[in-house]
Amino acid sequence: MTAADLLAERDRTLVMGVVNVTPDSFSDGGEWFEPAAAIRHGRDVWAAGADIIDVGGESTRPGAERPSVSEELRRVIPVIRELAAEGAVVSVDTMRAEVAEAAVAAGAVIVNDVSGGHADPDMVPYVVGARLPYIAMHWRGHSAEMYARAVYDDVLEEVCRELASRRDELLGAGLAEDLLVLDPGLGFAKTADHNWALLAALPRLHHLGHPILLGASRKAFLGRVGRPPGEPPRPPAERDLETAATSVMAAMAGLWCVRVHDVARTVRALAVVEAAQAHAPVEEGAR
Repeated sequence: MTAADLLAERDRTLVMGVVNVTPDSFSDGGEWFEPAAAIRHGRDVWAAGADIIDVGGESTRPGAERPSVSEELRRVIPVIRELAAEGAVVSVDTMRAEVAEAAVAAGAVIVNDVSGGHADPDMVPYVVGARLPYIAMHWRGHSAEMYARAVYDDVLEEVCRELASRRDELLGAGLAEDLLVLDPGLGFAKTADHNWALLAALPRLHHLGHPILLGASRKAFLGRVGRPPGEPPRPPAERDLETAATSVMAAMAGLWCVRVHDVARTVRALAVVEAAQAHAPVEEGAR
């Protein structure tokens, strides 16, 4: 499938597999830091059934320091080049236009920007000119400052309003409507209560008029489910069952794609949703 085919997919929820080429990501920082290890992991992610492999070289965990441009390039380009050459559909997870451009030259076909183009003024002109699929997340600032901005009167209304505003700016800058994907940004400038409120209202995100990517995988609010007050959350690698539940919620709500660390279990969980939906009665008038 091409990137265009994937963006047009509506019959099922796609799976984007995470490949973090970082020493400090919250979930698996350092585990796949060297290119050879990241390439092996990317192959495993692809073989497990990921529709897209998302390769990133910058951690966005709270308080993370940004790598230099040259270091981010050193991390991701060899991985993207090899995985794309082997036939994988690769997205680059970056906030920098220079990295996005080099990644596309290496074979990436989607740009996944958690800043929605706010972090680098050159990003939007680049993706518009290159006619690239672009994933824009709801964002209120870099990791060091985002939790100070986790203040909402109505998180659903405000996230949707801010995403709609950014959507309009991106389309006004020339981005084609069929190339834009939106992400509500769970965990970014949001408390656990904010995350749960957004999860409870996933169908409302369709009002934005674009495919929706959901990235809940292994985040701390899931690690607190079932834990007594005052106890620390489960470690990130022990949050995959809870993550699978959010992926099922996304699929039931008809979202376009989920971004996850554990691809194999997510694929199995979504197969259950697909099987149930295949047996759903046809609504009157839908024939």
